[in-house]
Amino acid sequence: MLSSISFLKDSNTGITGCFRRLVWLLKMCCFLVVLLTLIPQVLTVNPGLKVVLTDKGLQYASHVGMVFLQEKISTVPIPDVDGDIDIGLLGSIHYVLSGMRVEQVNVPEPTVTFSEGIGIKAGIDGLNMVLHGKWQTHYLFINDGGTFDLAVLNMGTSILLQLGSDDHGRLNVSNCQCDSSIGNTQIKFHGGARYNLQSQHLCYFIQFLHANVFGYHCYPFLLVSFQVNQNLLLEVPLLVSPIIQSSDMELDLKGEFYSVKHQTEPPFSAGSFELPQPAGLMLVFGLTEFSVNSALYAYFSAGLLQVNITDDMIPKYSPIHLNTTSLGTFIPQLPKMYPNLLVLLQVYTRDTPMISFQADNVTFNISGSSKAYCIQPNSTLTPLFRLDMSANFNAKVFISQEKLKGSVDLNNFTLTLGSSEIGTFQTDPLKNSLLAGIKMFLLANINASLKAGINLPAIKNIQLVNSVLKVNKGFVAMATDATVSPPEPKS
Repeated sequence: MLSSISFLKDSNTGITGCFRRLVWLLKMCCFLVVLLTLIPQVLTVNPGLKVVLTDKGLQYASHVGMVFLQEKISTVPIPDVDGDIDIGLLGSIHYVLSGMRVEQVNVPEPTVTFSEGIGIKAGIDGLNMVLHGKWQTHYLFINDGGTFDLAVLNMGTSILLQLGSDDHGRLNVSNCQCDSSIGNTQIKFHGGARYNLQSQHLCYFIQFLHANVFGYHCYPFLLVSFQVNQNLLLEVPLLVSPIIQSSDMELDLKGEFYSVKHQTEPPFSAGSFELPQPAGLMLVFGLTEFSVNSALYAYFSAGLLQVNITDDMIPKYSPIHLNTTSLGTFIPQLPKMYPNLLVLLQVYTRDTPMISFQADNVTFNISGSSKAYCIQPNSTLTPLFRLDMSANFNAKVFISQEKLKGSVDLNNFTLTLGSSEIGTFQTDPLKNSLLAGIKMFLLANINASLKAGINLPAIKNIQLVNSVLKVNKGFVAMATDATVSPPEPKS
């Protein structure tokens, strides 16, 4: 009897063991249910950057594309064409068309529209061109040749580009559809004999010309990573396929900055946001506070938000200098303990500085510390004290005359003694002096620059115009038009 009870209590094959396994299975099922309910939330990533192309922007882009197309047609390399003309019982005459170039071309304005949920539809009708080239024929031992003019009339095409994204978040074109037609071709020969080169003999050439003028390949063409500078990397993969409506197309991009050396995720994430209506402009950009703060975190996590300040970096007209005599005004014991020595300040941030966007308002919070050392005659550093500081700034920004303008104010500034190797001292006099310096020098210079205005960045040969900036809760929206200037000719 006792052995049976022991079996029931201890054996994994007994009733107790089966019960334990059942409980374990139930726990695992509950865990899986909870996990499955969490997966959609874990995998959902909000964009840090949004870009919207409106119908107005699409029409302008098509006009620029038409100009580019007209230039491209004139430079398309045209291959030689050869074939045979059947002359019945006498055999055939072999011909070659070579050295062909486009002499004239007329490209009408294309029609482009958004195809909702699919991509972009574009069409061109009534394209005409004239080409000039050389012709040669060979029959038995007879060779002949001369020049010719070929007119391709009323060429048209209709293209549907289905836009999507690949597994790496790159924008790509798939399911490409292209319908084309050529109304007529006329060819006129100069010099030598005359042969009946009908349009079917030029089929290969026409197909090649059409493929090179209107043809394209379905491949990813959007870079998803940019190195901004030697320290900062910007990741902009598409998080979802382009959102295409009848009036616009939206790209939702990751928009996250990383340190080149330390690519770690920040301890915060992007929130959801919706861009406002574009109000008749070509492009709308939405930049979240997450994107800006990820850049600050990248600098902070890489240890780049720190600097050593020495007296030779202080303006000569400053009333305060980094030496024990000057600082003795605020710390009486300092020049007594270390007379006539220079002082080095090691300034660094304690946490990631953070920017917050609210309606028509930008706030900036930063907290840091400053360790002071006196520089001994033998260049060794003797620790003196550590000051802890925090500051809160408030900014108003807007765009006027294609320049970023605004103003910055200091809302709050605190200074406390974190630790000291030279004894305690009052920090209020030093705080008041630093506060005056921040207002008189730092803020004065920033506000002078913002009053004059900072030029908006130009991307290669694209210039933003008619730009409007609006600060919203969690993000900044900028609606703008753009002008594209032709690239400078290569020397």
